[in-house]
Amino acid sequence: MVEMGVAGIALDAASRSPIVLLRDPSGRRQVPIWIDQAQAQNILVGLGGQKPPRPLSHDLMAELMVLGGLALERVIIHTIEDNTFRAVLKLMGADGETSELDARPSDAIALALRTGSGIWMLEEVVADASIPVDADADAEDQEDFRRFLEGVSPAELVRNLKRAQQDQATDDAPPA
Repeated sequence: MVEMGVAGIALDAASRSPIVLLRDPSGRRQVPIWIDQAQAQNILVGLGGQKPPRPLSHDLMAELMVLGGLALERVIIHTIEDNTFRAVLKLMGADGETSELDARPSDAIALALRTGSGIWMLEEVVADASIPVDADADAEDQEDFRRFLEGVSPAELVRNLKRAQQDQATDDAPPA
């Protein structure tokens, strides 16, 4: 297994869908996982270590685990089936018993960021799904994306997404 770090969130150039990028410790491979807008926001909040005025779903899950005497040992992304990643939460109870709970990778990542737990991926999954990394280009892209996020509101993101979907529908329509 390979412990992965969250390199950031990117946007798919074609679909404008968010992607969470997991990077291996060597920094030479990263695994893109397509997610939805809400999950991207949950992961970004976890990455920023922000404490919202009211708990978000993943903050609530983390608090419930503490109250229930559970600790998230690690997240394991273990397979890809039909282009869909599969993950489990490896939990430890107060009694030392361990258990696993099926989870979407995006939820697992958001929860791991809030609890400081490791994100692990089987080597076979990393080998199958990773792309090589150009660190200099990535740093430049991350800075561009950070500037983009600072200058855009959530409402504007939704408008742009709807506009892109309408443009795509128009492009896909048969000629009249």
